[in-house]
Amino acid sequence: MDQNTSMDAAKDAVIDAALAHVPFDGWSAASLAAATADSGVAAGLVTALFPRGAVDLALAYHDRGDALMRDRFAAEDHNSLRYSEKVARAVRLRLEAASDKEAVRRGTTFFALPQHAADGAKAIWGTADAIWLALGDTSTDLNWYTKRATLSAVYASTVLFWLGDDSLGHQATWDFLDRRIENVMQIEKLKSQVRDNPLAKAFANGPGRWFDKIKAPTMPTDLPGSFMDRFRR
Repeated sequence: MDQNTSMDAAKDAVIDAALAHVPFDGWSAASLAAATADSGVAAGLVTALFPRGAVDLALAYHDRGDALMRDRFAAEDHNSLRYSEKVARAVRLRLEAASDKEAVRRGTTFFALPQHAADGAKAIWGTADAIWLALGDTSTDLNWYTKRATLSAVYASTVLFWLGDDSLGHQATWDFLDRRIENVMQIEKLKSQVRDNPLAKAFANGPGRWFDKIKAPTMPTDLPGSFMDRFRR
């Protein structure tokens, strides 16, 4: 077992152990301390894996859900699905990867705190980015941002609906998700119509050329990234 695999295994062990305590203590120092004791992972290694404590533990749990979604989506055949259905499928897989509703509920509360709000927003943006990458998105211009901003809103609203959904098999959530995705597709259709409009083309060739300077971040870990990284001369 190489060092990276060993570190990943240790991180998973701590996360798994923490899930038994999060419903009672939330994503907190108490949950991390209990998870350290239960997992048997050395305290020094836990500190190295989660240097900011509870916030890094909560983010690691979130990131693991993104990774599970990517793996499960990649293992499926989506050739028969429309593009909107592929988006909905990826979002559904991401929610199913979370599995533990109470952990997600506690995470929603945790990242609503002012001191953790930026980390929470970055996590949601990262999920949207992971979904678009799983779908094969190759945009590098302003569309990179609009796609992720729109999907971030869809994902966040769907999570909140899912947390309160007690329908059989969460069917109400999947119906809600389909409606949100349909709204997104309508926006994309409108954007296409606007681009084909003569006035829009004139704007794009004039003042609108400023938007051509907006580019996607060059570093995959720079999400959402800093403002100045958006522009290239």
